Amino acid sequence: MAKYSELWDVICDGPFVPTKNLGELGVVIPKTRMEFNDADRKSIEKNFRAKKILVCGICPDEYNRISTCQSAKQIWEPLQIAHEGTIQVKQSKIDMLTIEYELFRLKDDESIQDIHTLFT
Repeated sequence: MAKYSELWDVICDGPFVPTKNLGELGVVIPKTRMEFNDADRKSIEKNFRAKKILVCGICPDEYNRISTCQSAKQIWEPLQIAHEGTIQVKQSKIDMLTIEYELFRLKDDESIQDIHTLFT
């Protein structure tokens, strides 16, 4: 279970980038591939696993949308917007559903069972 939590962290926060300190100046720069240790490789591998999971779960049309993305986070963001919408779209959906709920009434030709079925 912790493994999946780590993959979700990679999707939400972005991939791990191994870094090193340059002398006493406190400057941090990315490591080269030759400088990676086993822990760095394992952390980097989580991004590839998360990407694989996301790519395997989408249809070909959506793949075209994310095919150039390099990280799991870059893949997740357009998929999230496409399926959930932006904050404005979400608020608009909530407003429309609220109005629809407020206007929900029993019509003359409907039975209690019909309205219950519609409501649920």
